[in-house]
Amino acid sequence: MKTDLLKKIFTKQQTGLVVSINDLRDKEFSGQRLSSDEKLALANYDRYRISVLNAQTDEEQFHYFYRQLQVVANLGDWHEFLKEEFQS
Repeated sequence: MKTDLLKKIFTKQQTGLVVSINDLRDKEFSGQRLSSDEKLALANYDRYRISVLNAQTDEEQFHYFYRQLQVVANLGDWHEFLKEEFQS
């Protein structure tokens, strides 16, 4: 059964605009320095993304999770990826 990544990342408490993983990427690509926490969040997200996508056994699941990860990277707060569950 498909796990809903969006429910895992987004909480009911989140409202308004947040800085996302993709915002951090834009910041980095524009030549601005990232803090150590921002760099860690990017690395954790990338590792998590690869792990989730590599775990998929069929193309349909792969594309489902790929789309969910895009939403997370665009809309989720980058601080979520500093949590311990994303650090390994």
